[in-house]
Amino acid sequence: MDLQPLPFRSSLDQYQKQAQDLLEAFHAGDPEAIQRIKQRHPRFLDPKIKWLPKNVSDAEVQSAALQLADAQLTVARCCDFQSWSALVEYVEAVTTENSPVCQFESAVEAVVNGDLAALQSLLRENPRLVASRSTRVTHFDPPVHRATLLHYVAANGVEGNRQKTPHNAVEIATILLQAGAEVDALAGPYGGQCTTMTLLVSSSHPAKAGLQAALAETLLDFGAAIEGHGSGQWGSPLMTALTFSYPDAAEALARRGARVNNIAAAAGLGRLSAARQLLPASAPGSRHRALALAAQLGHADIVRLLLDAGEDPNRYNPEGMHSHATPLHQAVCAGHVAVVRLLVERGARLDIQDTIFKGTPLGWAQYLGQIEIGQYLRANGAKTADEC
Repeated sequence: MDLQPLPFRSSLDQYQKQAQDLLEAFHAGDPEAIQRIKQRHPRFLDPKIKWLPKNVSDAEVQSAALQLADAQLTVARCCDFQSWSALVEYVEAVTTENSPVCQFESAVEAVVNGDLAALQSLLRENPRLVASRSTRVTHFDPPVHRATLLHYVAANGVEGNRQKTPHNAVEIATILLQAGAEVDALAGPYGGQCTTMTLLVSSSHPAKAGLQAALAETLLDFGAAIEGHGSGQWGSPLMTALTFSYPDAAEALARRGARVNNIAAAAGLGRLSAARQLLPASAPGSRHRALALAAQLGHADIVRLLLDAGEDPNRYNPEGMHSHATPLHQAVCAGHVAVVRLLVERGARLDIQDTIFKGTPLGWAQYLGQIEIGQYLRANGAKTADEC
């Protein structure tokens, strides 16, 4: 079955039909229906890593005695609502003409779809929309992220079907900022307090659209804090961009004055001379972060510098920097052949499994289609987790 997101302001009957169709398809053994339930129903998700499906077979899922309420919950979760009742509340609000929720959600639709005319019209009718916030009750942490319209420009930390970057995203952001949007307003996705900048420089959608750096520059033009603002793991925009492997955004921030005064930042940017100068006085934690970033971003010369200084290639990466994996895993993931070879030559273990997917570096290479790296690892005795 094809459980596509429904159009904005769809009726409750349309969502109800999706739930009924999903349940019928599930009972009929439809593979996609089984996968939807396996990936979205809380019963089949890891209690600790709440987005990760449990290691159960499709047959085990299909044997569960699921009712309409389970299908309704799955449909709600596919739309990023916490529950069916939260979806019902949302539908009632957005289908009530000119309600505050309807006005805000209509403006969100204009932002994420790049509808300049609709956005300008809505802001003229209600200038306070630029300061309004989402009230949607999601299954995220926390359930209500309270994003402003400007946060939606970042295409991150909000509803999945709204994480997209239109071709005119810079114009959209400029209109919001000129209308008085608070450039460093905080929202609460990912269990912290994040600005639009923080979410932007860790988002794949503006990067793929080729607009991430331009949007970061626009935020800076309107006074965004270049060294960061908020709480949680993603305080520094520069370090956040590097952690999520967006060097163009990081370079744009550095050009605009973001401080490169620690070895981790220098390593992520590939600045060997600066890394050499900063190394003697750097703290152990900063060196640990530096090795993680240099391996992930493919800076073999800096990886060598850090290994020569005694950094251990077999430690898991630091918290907030893909800590479920080792530098070798991340180098494999990014396809950095030279870094992979260097790490292996310098003693990186080939049998360490990441802590989420339980994959060895060779398992990652096979899953990600890194053929050359996989052949190299296999030739050096690597095995997948199933073979160990």
